[in-house]
Amino acid sequence: MTFDQKSHRRRTMNEQNNNGSRMSLSQALELIKSREGKNYDNEKVNLAELRRLTGITRAKLRRLKKNGFVEKENGNKGKKANDTVLSGYTSVLDNFLRSNLTNSQVCYERLIELGYKGSWSTVRAYIARHKDLIPAARQIVTPQGNRGRRFSTEPGQSYQMDWGFVNVLSENGDIIRAACFAMICHHCGQRFIEFFPNAKQENLFIGMLHAFKYMGIPKTVLTDNMKSVVIKRDSDGRPIWNHDYEVFMKVVGFETRLCKPYHPFTKGKVERLVQFVKGHFLAGRTFMNVTDLNEQALNWCNSQNSAYHKALDMIPNDVHWEKCGKVAVELKKREELFVYLCPARRISFDGFVNYEGRRFGVPYTYTKKTVHVYRHGHELLIYSEDMKQKLATHEVTWSRRDSYCKDQYANPEQPEEFPTANIKTLIEQIAQPQEDDYFDQFDFSGGDDEQ
Repeated sequence: MTFDQKSHRRRTMNEQNNNGSRMSLSQALELIKSREGKNYDNEKVNLAELRRLTGITRAKLRRLKKNGFVEKENGNKGKKANDTVLSGYTSVLDNFLRSNLTNSQVCYERLIELGYKGSWSTVRAYIARHKDLIPAARQIVTPQGNRGRRFSTEPGQSYQMDWGFVNVLSENGDIIRAACFAMICHHCGQRFIEFFPNAKQENLFIGMLHAFKYMGIPKTVLTDNMKSVVIKRDSDGRPIWNHDYEVFMKVVGFETRLCKPYHPFTKGKVERLVQFVKGHFLAGRTFMNVTDLNEQALNWCNSQNSAYHKALDMIPNDVHWEKCGKVAVELKKREELFVYLCPARRISFDGFVNYEGRRFGVPYTYTKKTVHVYRHGHELLIYSEDMKQKLATHEVTWSRRDSYCKDQYANPEQPEEFPTANIKTLIEQIAQPQEDDYFDQFDFSGGDDEQ
């Protein structure tokens, strides 16, 4: 390369740098080719110079060099992949959105449970593209007014409890109402939920005992003015407790604080918990029976209590067992508590007891009129009146059909008549006529091989 050629090359490069422009690959190659003339060779092109002229990375230039610097269009460019990491999960996500489950983190965790292997950002991007599936939000028409200031409690001092209700679509297509018992530690946000077919007092006692077993017994429980807790207030505004609830408080060892009438937001933590359960835990969820639902609920509680909560700036589990657990009293097994876990039931005239909206059979050999029932996992255990004998075991489901037990009905020996004289009449039984066996080849019932 002569001195004049080198000077021309430097001037060209300086002009491009000054103008801030880039050449196309073909223009850069033509420039180099015009300078080098007969000495030009694709295999010996200076890639560093091409990089400066075009701005194309050296890695891409090396790939282009193999094809003689011919740029080929990517065959997949502009095409959408038929199978993505979300394939097979889009319908699940759509159902979440239609159920108003819009929290991308919650959706991502649900998909992980179903086997999803992708990232959270992919789920978040999908939700952002399909906001049209989300139902319109309800508008608050009536002003809420001033709700007062928040108050704080010491560790283990107070829990809040409440009921929430949800409709369950059964396998038969019937709509069944279910009740969600919720309790939360006011100090650290440790939470517990459990589902029942109704919100009767006996289920309130069972839910509270299960929550105390999970979280410990606090000094006070904050609740609204539910009938299972308080009958009314006297002229001075003091509560007149429901008798059974008052006895329950003394037996377990805690006090109850009531919200101001018509001010449920006083227990705002548990109110928000119930709404969170409806919008996030229950949205789009399926289950087989009440036990399966409660097992999922317990796993959800464990997950939530072990996660960092930004609003609280803490992990509830860590704070609860480090601080609240030192004040809250451990619930120990006692005979007087077992009575609340095993409510009494009267036996009907046809040998059934009613529990959680379903009838369960009692053996006919049991002669007393009252039994005790105890739901344990997937089983319902029926005990005698004195709790010393287990009478029957039933499977727990949402089904409304009666559940029978062994020996539910008596089968006494029936009277039978016998001949008093010799029998002289004789009749003959013959073989059944042979039928056409052409269609036997299509018989898949098992035939003689069936056991």
